[in-house]
Amino acid sequence: MSPRPYQLGARRVRIDDSRRKIIDAARALLTESSSYTTFTMDAVAKKADVARATIYYQFETKIGLIEAVCDALAEDGQMSELASAFMNPDPIEALTIFIACFARFWNSDQLVMRRLRSLARLEQEVGAVISARDERRSSGLVVLVGRLSDQHFLAVEPDRAVQILFTLTSFETFDSLAADNLSMTEVEGEILAMAEVIWRDPKKTRLTDTP
Repeated sequence: MSPRPYQLGARRVRIDDSRRKIIDAARALLTESSSYTTFTMDAVAKKADVARATIYYQFETKIGLIEAVCDALAEDGQMSELASAFMNPDPIEALTIFIACFARFWNSDQLVMRRLRSLARLEQEVGAVISARDERRSSGLVVLVGRLSDQHFLAVEPDRAVQILFTLTSFETFDSLAADNLSMTEVEGEILAMAEVIWRDPKKTRLTDTP
């Protein structure tokens, strides 16, 4: 029997280990750097103790590396659980889950999140990466607000509801409320309380029942 499958498997493990090592180095560098100009491929290579060519082989570009760091943060923040919000038939419960998921996500590595979003304001390509991910959050809110509207629970116009929720679920809002003494998950209740302005209690008069 050919040993090739085993060899490929071993190589896959080495690639995965190398990839993780580089991502961890990039996150550490973002945390430690006092200047965003020091976040370069050369600096990451030195931090990870790998050749610069290895980083390009794994990620192709600096933006590819940034994307991988964002994906790693999403994995750490258990963003896969966000799917449960869209599977929940109750629109208010769905939004509650959505907010909880982002509280956990933003809390997964608050300092790296803060540095990435600051870097996005300085570098256009990084800004495009972060903007694309924010757009996914906005698209998800459009779906959930649509469900509230379909069931006549909205207390404001749909576009306005999406705008409010997009602001409330942003990293900047969570980061501002958490300050230095609270975690993102500890301010989740405050975010949810503010979000409740967009919907009516389903046990009370619905929007369509008002004169």
